[in-house]
Amino acid sequence: MKKKSCKTTSDRDNENDGDYFILEKRKTPRWPGTAQRRQKGKTPRTPLLTNAKFPSPDVDGCSHAAIDCLMLISIPRRLFLVPPGGTPQRDVMSENVPPVQTQSQDPDQEHGHDHEALTSPLLPHYQRASNSTSQLAIVGVNVCPIESLDYEIAENDFYKQDWRARDKIQNFQYIFMKWLLCFLIGCIVSVVGFCNNLAVENIAGVKFVITSNMMLTGRYEMAFLVFFLSNLVLTLFAAIITTFISPAAAGSGIPEVKAYLNGVDAPGIISLRTLIVKIIGSISAVSSSLLVGKAGPMMHIGACIASLLGQGGSRRYGLTWKWIRFFKNDRDRRDLVTCGSAAGIAAAFRAPVGGVLFALEEMASWWTSGLLWRAFFTTAVVAIILRALIDVCLSGKCGLFGKGGLIMFDVYSANISYHMPDVPPVLLLGVVGGIFGSLYNFLLDKILRVYAIINKKSVTYKIFIACTISIFTSCLLFGLPWLASCQPCPLDSTEDCPTIGRSGNYKKFQCPPGHYNDLASLIFNTNDDAIRNLFSKNTDAEFQHSTMLIFFVTCFILSIISYGVVAPAGLFVPVIVTGASYGRFVGMLFSSHTNLNHGLFAVLGAASFLGGTMRMTVSLCVIILELTNNLLLLPMIMIVVLVSKTVADGFNGNIYDLIMKAKGFPYLEAHVEPYMRQLTVADVVTGPLQVCHGNEKVGNIVHILKTTNHQGFPVIDEPPHSESPVLYGLILRAHLITLLKKRVFLRTPVRIGADAFRHFSADEFAKKGLGNVDKLEDIKLTEEEMEMFLDLHPFTNASPYTVVETMSLAKASTLFREVGLRHLLVIPKRTTGSPVVGILTRHDFMPEHVLGLHPLLVNSKWKPLRIALPRFLKIF
Repeated sequence: MKKKSCKTTSDRDNENDGDYFILEKRKTPRWPGTAQRRQKGKTPRTPLLTNAKFPSPDVDGCSHAAIDCLMLISIPRRLFLVPPGGTPQRDVMSENVPPVQTQSQDPDQEHGHDHEALTSPLLPHYQRASNSTSQLAIVGVNVCPIESLDYEIAENDFYKQDWRARDKIQNFQYIFMKWLLCFLIGCIVSVVGFCNNLAVENIAGVKFVITSNMMLTGRYEMAFLVFFLSNLVLTLFAAIITTFISPAAAGSGIPEVKAYLNGVDAPGIISLRTLIVKIIGSISAVSSSLLVGKAGPMMHIGACIASLLGQGGSRRYGLTWKWIRFFKNDRDRRDLVTCGSAAGIAAAFRAPVGGVLFALEEMASWWTSGLLWRAFFTTAVVAIILRALIDVCLSGKCGLFGKGGLIMFDVYSANISYHMPDVPPVLLLGVVGGIFGSLYNFLLDKILRVYAIINKKSVTYKIFIACTISIFTSCLLFGLPWLASCQPCPLDSTEDCPTIGRSGNYKKFQCPPGHYNDLASLIFNTNDDAIRNLFSKNTDAEFQHSTMLIFFVTCFILSIISYGVVAPAGLFVPVIVTGASYGRFVGMLFSSHTNLNHGLFAVLGAASFLGGTMRMTVSLCVIILELTNNLLLLPMIMIVVLVSKTVADGFNGNIYDLIMKAKGFPYLEAHVEPYMRQLTVADVVTGPLQVCHGNEKVGNIVHILKTTNHQGFPVIDEPPHSESPVLYGLILRAHLITLLKKRVFLRTPVRIGADAFRHFSADEFAKKGLGNVDKLEDIKLTEEEMEMFLDLHPFTNASPYTVVETMSLAKASTLFREVGLRHLLVIPKRTTGSPVVGILTRHDFMPEHVLGLHPLLVNSKWKPLRIALPRFLKIF
């Protein structure tokens, strides 16, 4: 019988035969068992999808039937409790766990274990099996399989030969292309952002002008019908194209891109299809009077543009450009996506520095000074081009509603003077922003759970929810201004009162001549114009207390229920509108006790609510400053942001982190949990492990690829090719498929040598673009070929990252995240036996996996200071 080279390592026996280990001179029961090893290639997700099955794929490789992964839980493994000197006690839920043996009471045997106990992991070894957590996450609104990205460079012989063969011109060309692509990203994103804003202004402007003209003639029913139908059609269009063309385009896209930059990949996140739907759907959704923003979608649009440029276009649709196809790995593309996300925020708010800081503070998990330079260059290009485009529109040639293009800029430029008596109201505003921000995050999390339950039923339910929200929004927005009383036009107004047929602070609505409806002035405008009205100076007498209170409650509710619809929808602008409304209301309450005007309080209210929901600090301050064009606001903004963030952190977390966790993305946090310092990597790595020899039979490779979904395999050399078993390196699944596709097989297990460079090129082992992945099913091999051999040595990464099995899990987690790894090999402390113990992937560092193996450590989990909610809220 022929020996099978590719093999599954058996469970490694526990090296310590004793059942006790010594810790601080005390004997503690040690849980005996075997340490099975496992290897995984795809990234699992969290929370765990219990009993999850891969649904039928759609156009993006995802399921149309979104499942409620928000409510699925993991059932941890149960253990036997063995008290010292006692007999095993069965946990009430551990029916399938075999009984364990108690320790021998032989004193000699006990003494012999003392030294080994001192050098063993501090926590006991549990009986382990292959982890069954899901590899699914909700991308947009659909459930999709997810994988990890390879930020580590596979330094095989072809990669080294490619770099040796490069001359100075090629190296210069590589660096030049990085800067050129950053320039192209800035140009394209700025133009898209300008056109996006201009389209929203004109589409919404036509709707509001027609409605206002009908209101002037007294045809109120007809005006409502036009307002209602136009909103419904725009919402329905956005929902349909998102549902049927690119479900990954739903939502803001910030959680998905943030997970991508952390090392998580999913179908359709940054594809050409998603880019097109994101642009069109965002314009349609924002124009439909849904309280959603375009800043988040713009960030996603920038990431998509950067990704497509980085991979040379989209081969799936025949749009490829060989002259820019220089970046053949995930690391270079990650840097471009980071620059694209910064450019998107810069284009949304015309805040170049704020965009860079947003990408650094909120989005990127990996940052260098070189990347900072390129991101800053990209956003500078955005700012220059936007300035040129906006100058064209200053004459009013760009549309009938507003002046087009980022009208929020320079909304507040009054000279500001404040004193110590003005600080207490500002501090109160920060506290209120923290409380409202945490409540906002709490309610939005619950609403998304409800939407997930409904969306999993069918496509019809997704579109039905979007239409229902649109109908409710139209009725509410058209009916609320009737509750507000008409106000006489101010005599010293700098603009026409009432304003008819354009944006402005004084909307007539149903009022008699010479009067205006202050609530309609906020509602019958785009979100950008509403912010400008709230931020505007010298308007302290323009709005009533009841108007601001009604508008705040309306924005608070509508922004929560509108975010979960199946359409591109951002949170930034709705949060700014909501915060500005209650900020102005607080300013009205303290108008007799402070010298600050109401517009300034609106700016500070927006900053406090942003800090309470998104928990950003530096980038948020800079974005607000660039929005308002007044550096004198900086001390006040810093105070409210710090206070609101501190207060909100006492209740829950960042809104984007909550959404990312709810969607199931396995995000690696920068901090490690305390219990990770009590564990070693040997305590979490599980089995079985698939390995291959340096000279491997083709049939064995095909068998492993067909029977596993692993994306990486250790390559070992054994006698007679080496004196003892040696770990040669790691080979990727994609590279094995490439070798099978080329069919450069050997009849005997010998080294291929320099002939490998004649049959292959470095480009064949480069990272494939979207929709251009080779599949094993497309390769047909004969029986004779299955008996041949492949020399894996030239194609194996001979210098993978490795850690010894006694390294703490905390140190391994830090290494894994900082370097951006996909696979981390675990090698034994002793050289006897197999040269590799197992492979750590992103999944092994997830709390669900670690605490599932070691449930007794749940009390050691890091728990930030939280304020307990009232008991009646816990039912939700």
